[in-house]
Amino acid sequence: MININKYDLLKLDNQLCFPIYVASKEIIKIYKPYLKELNLTYTQYIVMMVLWEEDNISVKDIGEKLYLDSGTLTPVLKKLEKLNLIERRRSEEDERVLIISLTEKGKGLKEKASEIPTKAFCKTGLKEEDALLLKDKLSELVKNLINN
Repeated sequence: MININKYDLLKLDNQLCFPIYVASKEIIKIYKPYLKELNLTYTQYIVMMVLWEEDNISVKDIGEKLYLDSGTLTPVLKKLEKLNLIERRRSEEDERVLIISLTEKGKGLKEKASEIPTKAFCKTGLKEEDALLLKDKLSELVKNLINN
């Protein structure tokens, strides 16, 4: 480890967490006007992305993919259901399992959302190869944090 004054470790500029926190906030801010057109919050949007990838999926599986607990996910799913984008139903095999599926309206929203990632990426100012490297490093960080 680098020999550094213990109080230097408390400086904001020396933190790994702070630029990640700010970047996350700013990226979500970039998405906000695009998602407003779809009447979605960022959390609702990432739930919809999971469903566009894999429809008819359990709440537990959605939570695992998004690193969200059911207490956070349940109100998001209820709101998506009120917007008529998803349906919630009990599994026929195990009624304790709640299955989430897209409605026709939810499926149709995929086309409208398809341009959002490109529009948002353009606002980051990153080169594609830098963005891919950053994404890989952040994915590695997430994996390390989850496994520790």
